[in-house]
Amino acid sequence: MNDNAKFHPNYPTPDEIDQWCDSLKARAQKLAFTATEVTDPPCHGHTAPARHATGRFVKFEGGFDTFYCYWQPVASRGPAPLLIHLPGYGGETSSHPQLVADGFNVLHVNPRGYCTPQGLAEEKKRNGSFPVLPDHVETLGQHGYSDWFTDVLVALRWALDQPCVQPERLGVFGTSQGGGTALLLASILRDRVRAVAADVPFLINFPMLETLTEPGAYFLAFEPLTRMAATGPEKVAKAWRALGLVDVLCHAHRLGMPVMLLAGAADTICPSASIESLLPHLKGTRSYTLIDKQEHTYTVPFLPLARAWFAMHV
Repeated sequence: MNDNAKFHPNYPTPDEIDQWCDSLKARAQKLAFTATEVTDPPCHGHTAPARHATGRFVKFEGGFDTFYCYWQPVASRGPAPLLIHLPGYGGETSSHPQLVADGFNVLHVNPRGYCTPQGLAEEKKRNGSFPVLPDHVETLGQHGYSDWFTDVLVALRWALDQPCVQPERLGVFGTSQGGGTALLLASILRDRVRAVAADVPFLINFPMLETLTEPGAYFLAFEPLTRMAATGPEKVAKAWRALGLVDVLCHAHRLGMPVMLLAGAADTICPSASIESLLPHLKGTRSYTLIDKQEHTYTVPFLPLARAWFAMHV
């Protein structure tokens, strides 16, 4: 029986979700890579916030598109927990000195080379935005987020080898796409992640959002689906299966760690209804905050709440 068919008839089974998560970890584990600190990089545009005393860019190269992380280690000598931060769909790079001050190592991963120390990689955009979600649909899950998460897992391999990191104490967080992918990464690493915090998360309940007159960011998935309809129902069914691989609803059975969710009541990009639809399927410790009149943006309460969440659970 496919428990995920209640969301969409073509969604993958829980066993297939488990297999996809395992395949990503195996793929990332096999990749050879080099990680090199970028000394005194130029800083402007979307990378401007990512400069404070303890942080530095790290360049990852290997059998994948070169990408960058922003590494913010703890100032103390002893090993400390690790928090992974993931970017929004705009590809911005972020720093989190408050969390470093709380005693956490923080690694911001920016997959696919969408943002570099020199700024956004505009040449990687297609039709005005980065193509990770359309690529995921069009390649039926072979690329897109499969490549995106492979980059994240490669960066995690490096971070876990750093002497200042306690590898058994890991948390993940992000906003918008970063929130949705934080939930997915927590699923992929369910045996390691102690807690996840997701602010106005994307990638939840594609079938619900398809019916909205203003699907917001979800248009990035529905536009290629509409084009595929001309090729026949078989390919569309496979594309919906690929979407299920990155729909957090299909990963709920793996999200047993504490989960914190924030939503904006006036958010039309990642509507609160889609975020709320996840709640009944989470069986562990969970927190949900709906912010009145909040549109789609980095919410003001998120960081203070996430700091408390990680202090309790990581």
